[in-house]
Amino acid sequence: MAAAAAAVAVAEPKTKYDRQLRIWGDQGQAALEKASICLLNCGPTGTEALKNLVLGGIGSVTVVDGSKVEQADLGNNFLLDEGCLGQSRAKSICSFLQELNDAVKAKYVEESPATMIDTNPSFFSQFTVVIATQLPETSLLKLDNICRSANIVLVAARSYGLTGLVRVSIKEHCVIESKPDHFLDDLRLHKPWTELKQFAKSIDICDKDAVVHKHTPYIVILVRLAEKWADAHDGQLPSTRQEKREFKDLIRAHMLNVDEDNYKEAVESSYKVSVTPGISDDIRQIIDDSSSEVNMSSSDFWVLVAALKEFIANEGNGELPLEGTIPDMTSLTEYYVSLQKIYQAKAESDCLAMEHRVKSILKRIGRDPESISRAYIKTFCKNTRKLRVCRYRSMEEEFSAPVLSEVQKYFADEDSCFAMNFYILLRAVDRLAANYSRLPGIFDSTGFTSEIDEDVPRLKLAAVSVLTEMGLNGASLSEDLITEVCRFAGAEIHPVAAFIGGMASQEVIKLVTKQFVPLMGTFIFNGIDLKSQVLAL
Repeated sequence: MAAAAAAVAVAEPKTKYDRQLRIWGDQGQAALEKASICLLNCGPTGTEALKNLVLGGIGSVTVVDGSKVEQADLGNNFLLDEGCLGQSRAKSICSFLQELNDAVKAKYVEESPATMIDTNPSFFSQFTVVIATQLPETSLLKLDNICRSANIVLVAARSYGLTGLVRVSIKEHCVIESKPDHFLDDLRLHKPWTELKQFAKSIDICDKDAVVHKHTPYIVILVRLAEKWADAHDGQLPSTRQEKREFKDLIRAHMLNVDEDNYKEAVESSYKVSVTPGISDDIRQIIDDSSSEVNMSSSDFWVLVAALKEFIANEGNGELPLEGTIPDMTSLTEYYVSLQKIYQAKAESDCLAMEHRVKSILKRIGRDPESISRAYIKTFCKNTRKLRVCRYRSMEEEFSAPVLSEVQKYFADEDSCFAMNFYILLRAVDRLAANYSRLPGIFDSTGFTSEIDEDVPRLKLAAVSVLTEMGLNGASLSEDLITEVCRFAGAEIHPVAAFIGGMASQEVIKLVTKQFVPLMGTFIFNGIDLKSQVLAL
C-alpha cells in the first residue's frame, strides 16, 4: 500500500503538468517547484502574472500589498468578487490563488510595497524572483539596487492604459538550454571522426540493389562523396557557390532513379559539408570571458566553461563536444540504428572527457570534485553550441546614461519611435505624479476635458526633463500620444494587464528554469497599433 501511494504521489505531478513538462522537462519543473516568488502590488497585472505561475506549479508565492479591495478592483481583477470588498487585497488574492493549485504555498503581507522597500530591504533576499508591478520610478530604482546587491532576479512590469512594459534586471544570467527555434544539426560532416568514416566506408553507395541504394542514409552519402571531392581538390571541401553547385551535381550523378528520397535529402543537406569548422564567435566570446578564469566562488556554469576551454584545446581538437543526436532521414532501420549508436558513443566519450576535466578543475580550486552532477555536465555538453550569457545594466544606469546610438536609432524608425515615446512618457507620468500627488488624467472634480487639457503641457514638460537627462535635447514626442497618455488616467485595463502579466510570467519561467533566452531590454507594448518592441537601452 505504501509503495502504491508513493507511486501515485510521483505520477500526480507528471499528469498535472504533462504539457509543460514536454517544453522544459523534469529539470525545469523541479526548478519551478523550488522557486520562491514575491509579488509587489496585486492589481490585475500582478495577479495575471502570479496566476500563470501558480498554475505552472511554482513553489511558493508571497504577495505584498497594503490596499483594501475597492469597487474598481472588481471591474479589472477576475480573482476578486463582491464578497472581497473592504477586505485585504493581498489576502483575498492569495485565497483565490490557493484554489487554483493547492500544491503552491501562498502567503501575503499587508504592507505598502514602497514602505517595505524603504524600511525592510533585507525582506527581499529570501526570494528567487521579485515581480514588481505598477511601481513608481523612485521605488523601482531602490528595489533594483536591493535585488542586484543580493543577486535576486527582478522583473518589473507595468500596464498603463493601452501600453505597458516588462523589464528584467539581474547582473548576470547564464543559459545552457537556450533552445533556439532554428539550429544546424551537429553532424560533423566537415570533420567526421574515425568510427563514422569506417561505418560510411562499410556501405557501398554504388550498390545496384535498388532497396539498399535508396535507403542509404544521407549522412553516409555525404561523408563518402565529401571525401571523394576532397581527394580531387587538394583536401579542400566545396566552399564557393560554384563548387557547392558542382558538389550537388556529384550527388545527383550517383542516383539510380529520380524517386530516391535519400539522395534528395543529401542534395538538400549538402551545405552541411561546408560548415565552417571550429567555434562560433558567440561561443568564443563566452570561452574567452574573464569569468572562465575560475576560483572557489565561481558558479557551476563558469566551471564548466573552463572545462570546455580545456576540452577544445585537447580532446576536442578545436571542436566542441558532440551533441549525439541525428535527425530523421530515409534509411534502412539497421543503418539508422548503427548511425545513432555511433553518434551517441562519440557524445558519451566527449562527455566523459569533460567530466574528468570538470572534476580536475573543482579539485584545483578547492571544491568537492563531485559537487557538479554528471546529469548537469551531460546537459551542458549537449548544448555547448547554444550557450548564452545575459548581462543587464542596472535601471539606474539605463535611466541616467542610455546608449545614445541605440536611442537615436529607435527614434529614427517609425515603429520603434512609438515605443520610445511610450517609454519616455511612462517615466514622465511618475514625475508628474510626484509633483501633483496624482497621475495625469485623474481628477476629483467633474471638469474632465478642461483638466485633461491642463495636464497635457504638464506631462510634456515632465517628458522633456526625462529626454534632457537622457542626453536627448533635440528629440520630440508625439503630441497626440501625450494627450492619449493623459486620457489613460493610469488605468489598468484588464486585456492589457493580462498581456503584460503573461509576458512577465513567461520571463520568470525562463529565468527560473534557466531555459530559453529572457528579454534583453525593455519590452514595450503599443496597444493602440497592437505592436511591441524590445528597446536595448
